[in-house]
Amino acid sequence: MQVIVHLIQLHPGTDPDTFETWVRTIDYAACPELPSVRAFSVQRATGTTGEPARYFEIIQVTSHEEFEADMRTATFEALVTDFSSMASVVQELAGVRLEPGYSAS
Repeated sequence: MQVIVHLIQLHPGTDPDTFETWVRTIDYAACPELPSVRAFSVQRATGTTGEPARYFEIIQVTSHEEFEADMRTATFEALVTDFSSMASVVQELAGVRLEPGYSAS
């Protein structure tokens, strides 16, 4: 499983509530249409007082190649168009999880 983390910064003038509503209603809803995406979540970063709102997203995909194929779909391109009008990815990290990891049941 490939894991991708994006650090996101809103563009000046973008209302955080508007961005968060878009994430909840559009971004999350599109995930089932992207077969490579196994898990996806956006987090509001804490400790950014006085700075533009920052977020980070964690994307778990089946493989980098399969995610790249999903990135060429109309669904993904529409997400990019919407996202780019509100925010930018300012840093990306990608890697492979050291299995098995931990999750409380």
